[in-house]
Amino acid sequence: MDGFSSLALQTITRFSGRLSLMVFSIIFLSQGKNMDFKPYLIFAVVHGIHLIELISYVTLSGNKLIPIRVAGGALAYSFIFIMPLLDYRHLNVQLSKKKFNLFENVYLYYIWLIFFMSYLPRVQGKLPNVGGHYYEFVILLAWVLILLILKLITLFRTQKRFT
Repeated sequence: MDGFSSLALQTITRFSGRLSLMVFSIIFLSQGKNMDFKPYLIFAVVHGIHLIELISYVTLSGNKLIPIRVAGGALAYSFIFIMPLLDYRHLNVQLSKKKFNLFENVYLYYIWLIFFMSYLPRVQGKLPNVGGHYYEFVILLAWVLILLILKLITLFRTQKRFT
């Protein structure tokens, strides 16, 4: 659609980020449920591809980076790439359930925050030249907020069952 240009790379990067959000959504909402696949590994691969596209786009476009966003993103990517290893260690009883649950909660809510902080400034119009349309940003920010609401509802229901 956009040919072979930096605009095309920007579009691909944007859509791979949205795919990552959908994969993350499944993980976020199904935390604690036994899954027959490796969700953290899948997310690391999908988001790793997004990272490669993002770095390529930023490099080719010459866009200036915002240091605080880079630092927050770097920490998020560290979590994303470490989590499959911790999941593996937990499944092989090399990491206690308590420690794994602690790290998993920090991971999930921090990555949620990063998605939130990705779409909030877009809705506010504070990130020029990000591509896409305003209505897309509103829908995606709304989805990220709905994710948290659904998660909190699930947590409150779970706590009520145990009290």
